[in-house]
Amino acid sequence: MAARTTRVVCLVRRPAGEPAPGDFTIEERPLPALNAGQLLVRNLYMSVDPSMRGRLESTEKHYTHNFTPGSPLDGRALGVVEDSRCAAVPAGTFVRHQLGWRERAVLDAGDTDGAGRIDPGLAPLPTWLGLLGQTGFTAYVGLTRIAAVRPGDTVLVSAAAGAVGSAAGQFARLLGARRVLGTAGGPDKCALLVKEFGYDAAADHRAEPARDALARLAPDGIDVYFDNVGGEQLVAALHALRPGGRVALCGMMSQFGGEGRSAGINQLMQAVLKRLTLRGFIVRDHEDLRPEFERRAADWLRSGEVTARETVVDGLENAAQALLSLLAGGNVGKMLVRLDGKA
Repeated sequence: MAARTTRVVCLVRRPAGEPAPGDFTIEERPLPALNAGQLLVRNLYMSVDPSMRGRLESTEKHYTHNFTPGSPLDGRALGVVEDSRCAAVPAGTFVRHQLGWRERAVLDAGDTDGAGRIDPGLAPLPTWLGLLGQTGFTAYVGLTRIAAVRPGDTVLVSAAAGAVGSAAGQFARLLGARRVLGTAGGPDKCALLVKEFGYDAAADHRAEPARDALARLAPDGIDVYFDNVGGEQLVAALHALRPGGRVALCGMMSQFGGEGRSAGINQLMQAVLKRLTLRGFIVRDHEDLRPEFERRAADWLRSGEVTARETVVDGLENAAQALLSLLAGGNVGKMLVRLDGKA
């Protein structure tokens, strides 16, 4: 018999400052009956994303709708279809969708993330939410369409040990960059960037001002900056960029929670003086690139040219702590919650 209820992670209240464990709770909620064209999916993994921080707020929207106190969180997930009212998507099919932060979900067969169906025989399940999922796709869009990396470029990536950053550095090299630099928090992450992800050099933003680090690592300047952070690191990149440089504005983690919102805004004069291009982007606007991305990224993964790393936390009861850990920089690569220990 199909499950009638599911455990979900709910927002208790909007954070007063930084999020805390008491802002979240787990509840048992009823599942609706399946109608024609719908699926019952048992979630196996769910994505934990930096963009969730902005969605906890009440006023400023980030990427999509904000969470509502008293209601379940949501986000990308992958799972297996347990029951189906759609002949094209039978039970046993593995799918990606947007109703994570719960153990089971009822969704329309068309409400899937990107390609929808996934093939666990092509790549391990976690990679479909990480390197082959939205985070890898974000890195690819930012480098190919937004910043247009060219052979010979020097590329800088901030938050380079995170899900998007670890993919961006590897992709930049494969797209022809001559030199790839990254910033991360702590010496261990910086060492990992060079040893595992192929960065030429890395700077610890906790130990050295960003402008000093770039003066040391890139005395001749950079051509592309893939920005996940904003704030001081964006200001430093503006000064380091060569004339005609390009900036892909992917995220502004330094601004979540109200900190750093006006840091160095007057430094934008650098964009005028150097004829820079600064372009923000939301990855869902570029779905036409997804087939190309999945073909290239899957080939790179199979050949060993790229490395997929995940930080995996087990159990829905630990999902809120996984989010808090992510926001504190406690992950390498993609942060995931595993809901089935056998997956």
